[in-house]
Amino acid sequence: QTYRAPLMLPHSALPGYAGDRAASTAIYFLLAGNQFSAFHRLRSDEVWHFYAGSALIVHVIEPGGTYNQLLLGNDASSGEQFQAVVSAGCWFGSSLRHPDTYALVGCTVAPGFDFADFEMAKRDKLVAHYPQHRKIIESLTRA
Repeated sequence: QTYRAPLMLPHSALPGYAGDRAASTAIYFLLAGNQFSAFHRLRSDEVWHFYAGSALIVHVIEPGGTYNQLLLGNDASSGEQFQAVVSAGCWFGSSLRHPDTYALVGCTVAPGFDFADFEMAKRDKLVAHYPQHRKIIESLTRA
C-alpha cells in the first residue's frame, strides 16, 4: 500500500459498509511469469493503472454473469489501456497477456480498501454460480 487518505468517511455516509473508511487507498504490485491475481471482489470500485512491462488482462465476471476482459498496457493500437475500472461487486482476477513477461500495475480504491470489504473466491462456489465461466475460474483460483 502506497497511500491511505487521511480523510475518513463516516459509516453513516456509506450504506452497505461495516464501518468508517478512508476516502481512498492505493497500491501497486508486480506479476511475473505464471503468477496471477486470484478471483476476488470488493465492495468499492477499483481503478487499475498500468505502469510498466507487458500487457495485463483483468478478467471480470459481473454479478449477472457477463464476462469481459480489461486489457491494461501501453499499446493503444492493440486495445490496451493505461487505466480501467472494475465496478464494485464484480468478481475479478488478473493474468499476464504474454507468459514469461511481467507487468507492474497499481490499483486505487474509493472508498478506501478494507479487508472487511474483500472476498476471495472459492472455486467450487464460483463455478456453481457461473458454470459457463468454469475454465477461467479454475485457472484464476487456488481452491
